[in-house]
Amino acid sequence: MNLSCKTLLYIIVRPHFFTKYEWWYHLAMMPVFCAVGNYYFIGTAYFQDLSVFVTATLLVLALYWFSIVALTMVIRWIIGRFPNVDQTSPRLVAMLLAVGLLTMLLAAFDVWAYSITPGLEVEFIWGNIWPIMILGGFFDVFLCAMLGLFYSLEQWKKNQAESERLERESLQHQFDALKGQVNPHFLFNSLNTLSALISDDQDKAEEFVEDLAKIYRYILQASKTELVPVQAEFTFLHTYARLLGARYGESLHIIEPEPYSGELLVPPLVLQVLIDNAIKFNTMTKAKPLIVKIEIAFSQRIMVQNNIQSKVRAMGTDQGGLGGIRAKYHALSNRELRVKETAEHFTVTVPLLSARVRA
Repeated sequence: MNLSCKTLLYIIVRPHFFTKYEWWYHLAMMPVFCAVGNYYFIGTAYFQDLSVFVTATLLVLALYWFSIVALTMVIRWIIGRFPNVDQTSPRLVAMLLAVGLLTMLLAAFDVWAYSITPGLEVEFIWGNIWPIMILGGFFDVFLCAMLGLFYSLEQWKKNQAESERLERESLQHQFDALKGQVNPHFLFNSLNTLSALISDDQDKAEEFVEDLAKIYRYILQASKTELVPVQAEFTFLHTYARLLGARYGESLHIIEPEPYSGELLVPPLVLQVLIDNAIKFNTMTKAKPLIVKIEIAFSQRIMVQNNIQSKVRAMGTDQGGLGGIRAKYHALSNRELRVKETAEHFTVTVPLLSARVRA
């Protein structure tokens, strides 16, 4: 019994067992139950006899908090079983049935507790029990409604906080992605290449400037959308490959895919990331060029494969921008990219998506 009292006291004083709204509700209801309950059991003697007043008040407070904790635990267990918005009806029915049964038991227990308390002169008879059951039934309906409202309010606040967190993460991801796409090293190297072309071949320099403008125009447009048509990505690839060809010459061979006429989509700039990944982790020379082959696989995936001519460290399946692509696909669909590495080739296969990837 001593252990039960300590447990009850710990639950009551524990700050987070009841929400702020529940605390205010119980603190407002407690005086009402003290006055009404004790007047029903004891009559005017409750207000006229100080010893009876103190004994009965302490008893009703203990019984009130014991009942509230028991009812709250049952209601929260039911809410845990039916947590979704579309489960409101079965949740409410289960709450009323379970709480109603528990209330009948608590009513009998309360009368019994009063009957064994010296000085209160309360009899443990059916005539004292059934009015408490009826009163408790009205209280239960109100309690279930209030706890259900509190639960909905807390869920709404959590959903709002989660939505704000996801929005902040999305904006940060877009900002980080844009910073990564508008790579200052890429721009610096492109300007160096342009400077060399201007002195050697002005026509090629003019084409290079046009291609560079197309690249950055596509990058800026891509930052505003999650998916683009595959053919748009292939058109960008053709321009990007020509730009890289002006820089690396015969040291880099990009084998472009056949024209695609399907309606599937792909996250923008995926091919740029994979090509840059291959360049970053491999050496290339005119005698031993880096060969990047891109093709459609089974009309459902884009396969990007390069021969391995590793620098000091190996590529590894999570090197470079692969982590960002994984996160992008995880946010958009249940399909994932595939990575395969052999002694000779490194291959990344990304799935093509439909417009309703999560449906």
